Amino acid sequence: QVQLVESGGGLVQPGGSLRLSCAASGFTLDYYAIGWFRQAPEKEREGVSCISSSDGSLNYLDSLKGRFTISRDNAKNTVYLQMNSLKPEDTAVYYCAVPLRYGSRCPHLLSFYDYWGQGTQVTVSS
Repeated sequence: QVQLVESGGGLVQPGGSLRLSCAASGFTLDYYAIGWFRQAPEKEREGVSCISSSDGSLNYLDSLKGRFTISRDNAKNTVYLQMNSLKPEDTAVYYCAVPLRYGSRCPHLLSFYDYWGQGTQVTVSS
């Protein structure tokens, strides 16, 4: 059974950092890309970043480049999202997802992601 579990969210002050984790099970993480997404209150879910099986990354939001970094540790079946210099507008529920039908590369269309975690809340506030 495919399962993705996010963790690491919480309350942080503006300018602070958080590292989110996405623990994967039920499939071989080595062979697949993993994406991170977020959804703020009353807004559409948006893509943040993706990492391919060969460690190539794709930023869905250019505005986050330089602040957010995606990485993976296949030995731990975990993908990370390091978030630095956080801003109040980064407040959202953050999700990870896998495009099992698409495979090892990062899809440009978010509709290719077919398994999702439950999300972890990130709140940036003073």
